[in-house]
Amino acid sequence: MSAKKRVAVVGVGTMGSQAAWRLAARGAEVVGYDRFAPGHDRSAAGGETRIFRSAHFEDSRYVPLLQHADALWEQLQQDTGRELRRLTGCLLMGPTEHHQMATVLQSIAEHGLDHEVLDVEALAKRFPQFRIEDGDAAVLDRRAGFIRPELTIQTAARRAEELGARIHRYTTVREIVPSGNGVEVRTDDGSERFDAAVVSPGPWVNDLLPDLPWEVDIRRLISAWYVPTTDSWFGEERPAFIRTAPTHCYGLPSPDGISVKLGLSRALHRPAGDPNQLDRTVQPEELEIFTELIGRYMPDLNPDPTRLSVYMEGYTESSRPLVGPLPGGQGNEHIVLLAGFSGHGFKLSPAFGDIAADLALDGASPQPIDFISTLERTEA
Repeated sequence: MSAKKRVAVVGVGTMGSQAAWRLAARGAEVVGYDRFAPGHDRSAAGGETRIFRSAHFEDSRYVPLLQHADALWEQLQQDTGRELRRLTGCLLMGPTEHHQMATVLQSIAEHGLDHEVLDVEALAKRFPQFRIEDGDAAVLDRRAGFIRPELTIQTAARRAEELGARIHRYTTVREIVPSGNGVEVRTDDGSERFDAAVVSPGPWVNDLLPDLPWEVDIRRLISAWYVPTTDSWFGEERPAFIRTAPTHCYGLPSPDGISVKLGLSRALHRPAGDPNQLDRTVQPEELEIFTELIGRYMPDLNPDPTRLSVYMEGYTESSRPLVGPLPGGQGNEHIVLLAGFSGHGFKLSPAFGDIAADLALDGASPQPIDFISTLERTEA
């Protein structure tokens, strides 16, 4: 990079905080904008913990990106002295013939990932808190664990500021317009010109960019915390866990050793509606699926939750994120979009922040992103 570039980061949350850090670390002049402030709980980043894993259910092509993210998680922790991630392992469970379990085993084989396959007897002895059924498989991904989302976002944003970035908190961006050989970012306080912009608006993507050729379905998701009735959940090993089928769900023992957080997949989330009017009240009937899962697979959890939280996530039709320049030319190549991560984004966020920095500063990235790039999309 020859001249120092000015880059706006619109939305300093899961992806934007990481993009601001990576851009500032590479010497760019970074200005961030957030309608709230880094680490807020009004979007998808709350809930105390998120899963990091090396193996991937959906597509083995994510594994090199996970490995890049893995290295950047280590770097951010080293640079800041904060524990943002703890590697406790992650149990991946489901019917052997299910396509997601097949993808997990494929990604492990292709990339030589550190793992262990557990049969029913081994699982029952080592992790008695879980029940699996005939025909199920269980894989322990050893290079996995949990991430602290709120702390991560605040830490990445603060690190970006230490490196020279400026962040406008409680400042809503109304419009991003190509302008000459750059872009103009417009807020209620005025407008500012940049060489490029990284746009990571989370559930507000359809409001900010209404003319996108791809639909981003904004869903309202529930996290629920349950207290165990035995000590099995907080033994020497405390892995996160994911079950693929018949009901896709995930969970994480809480870092404080008191409760277990459970969450569900896209199909079980209601549409969010207006992201500015999120219904944060959980109705009793919305907990029925959690109660069924506990009774079938995790009977050592008390079925009455002690805590409930509501968030939002954006999903694409293919479940692959939108990463790359806005389509249409006419200056849109200076606007880098990060959106629609479909529930898979947080563990990969340092990698996507780094990729956004590549695209904003150099126009291309050495990372293998063809399968998620906006330049390669065909879905309507």
